[in-house]
Amino acid sequence: MESFWVDPRSRAALQAAEWRLTGRTADALLMDRIAARPQAEWLNGPASRAVVRARTSAAARQGRTAVLVAYYIPHRDCGSYSGGGAWNAAGYRKWVDEFATGLGDRDAYVIVEPDAVAQTVAGCASVVAEERYALLAYAVDRLKRQPGTRVYLDAGNSAWLPDTSKLVEPLTRSGLARADGFALNVSNFQTDAASSAYGNRLSAALGGKHFVIDTSRNGNGPYTGTDSWCNPPGRALGTPPTTATGAPLIDAYLWIKRPGESDGTCRGGPTAGQWWPSYALELARNARNARNARG
Repeated sequence: MESFWVDPRSRAALQAAEWRLTGRTADALLMDRIAARPQAEWLNGPASRAVVRARTSAAARQGRTAVLVAYYIPHRDCGSYSGGGAWNAAGYRKWVDEFATGLGDRDAYVIVEPDAVAQTVAGCASVVAEERYALLAYAVDRLKRQPGTRVYLDAGNSAWLPDTSKLVEPLTRSGLARADGFALNVSNFQTDAASSAYGNRLSAALGGKHFVIDTSRNGNGPYTGTDSWCNPPGRALGTPPTTATGAPLIDAYLWIKRPGESDGTCRGGPTAGQWWPSYALELARNARNARNARG
């Protein structure tokens, strides 16, 4: 069974330490429910090599595996809350090369470009589909050249494109055949059961490809109100990260979205990716069973 690396200086860990110093002991114990779990490191800025090397090296020293997210595709998030990314295709390929160099031969799971395929299929006007799929295929192929790297190409979530047939050709053009599999539910809230059923259907259309599921915030399932994807209230931590999934096609449950980091400036939240202690605390407090809450 794979053992994933836990960052001892994650935002949740630092928050728990701060609250202990200021007497907020009960809140610190709740925050430990996040801090004690392995979470993905998102690479979303122009420099990738040094951070990738540092995280994978720290994991290797403990005999563990780092989980990383490559998130720098041009026209990222179709210009919405998490907009940004490389200026052009050449810049992106160079960025991917730097990322891969940082990996070396150390073990890592890499989630490739959350939303990139699904947003293109859904009709992002700023994206040229042919170029995007070619860039994703480049990323998959380049990262897979690193001997310790497992690569999962993001495929959206079960509520976004319910008809899995719409994803088959785009994922194939994006290099999925050379990846270890695809990723589902990144930064979303669909249940494990919904993601598993969706993943099994998609896998059947893709020759039996394996997949991973983001379970970081899906303990209470999806929110039913408006903007259900953006800092919805009442959510909870989900299944802790593990490769012991009990399902032959599910390689791992992972905390890809870091619990407590904002989805964007909705519902009073800070900008996307920024730490939001009160939201983190709610996720931890709402964890409903011992397995999810165990610190």
